[in-house]
Amino acid sequence: MSGVRSFFGAPVVMLARTVRASTRDGVPWRESLAQLHELGGRSVWLVMSGMAFFGAVLVTIANSQARRFVGNVAVLGPAYFELLIRELGPAVSALLTASRAGAAHAAELSTMSVNEQVEALEMSAGDPYADLVAPRVFAGVVGVPLLCTLGTIAATLSAAAVAQFAFGVDGRAFMDPRYVDGWDLLAAFLKAAGCGLYIPLAAAVAGLKARGGAEAVGEATTDGVVAASLGCLLIDLAVSLAFQLLRL
Repeated sequence: MSGVRSFFGAPVVMLARTVRASTRDGVPWRESLAQLHELGGRSVWLVMSGMAFFGAVLVTIANSQARRFVGNVAVLGPAYFELLIRELGPAVSALLTASRAGAAHAAELSTMSVNEQVEALEMSAGDPYADLVAPRVFAGVVGVPLLCTLGTIAATLSAAAVAQFAFGVDGRAFMDPRYVDGWDLLAAFLKAAGCGLYIPLAAAVAGLKARGGAEAVGEATTDGVVAASLGCLLIDLAVSLAFQLLRL
């Protein structure tokens, strides 16, 4: 039970302290932009290439199922596109981002903590929450929705291309938005923004509590990635259930 409280409670406490410190001391915007470049620029190719393969695999699986039941995979195109927009695009893109950015944040902060750089910052009248955590939270909230958008586009284009050239059906069926509505777009945005908020907070919790040597850095990095990934899945589930209840 204590592990569950730590998993959910520690990022909330971290967020509260970060908001309070940022309100008092301000947010270092130059560092925030640098962290946005670090998160977005170094994760974009992982997210786009991973989602492109993901879209191709999904269409391949859909084709094998469609041949058994409906005969033409293009019939599944509009439903596939809605599922990609609302569920799979934000969730898988966020998981890929968590594996890259979560590890980077946790490793950097844990190294600073182990080397007593965080204590030195505090002794210099700095605040770790405003100077270290807030820029990463800003980068996550802004960068992850953009990465999810690019990842969804990559998956859509790869699905259309595979359907067109590998299976000989109209690839435009996998870009048909007839089933997509405003609720789907809102759900996708909330999932992406929620994951963008949670990933740096989970990484910061793991990184700033690291004590010891190189082993502590490795453990903090692993804990940060695991917590960020599980958090993204829980956020995806929570938003999906909430919208299901709202639309009943």
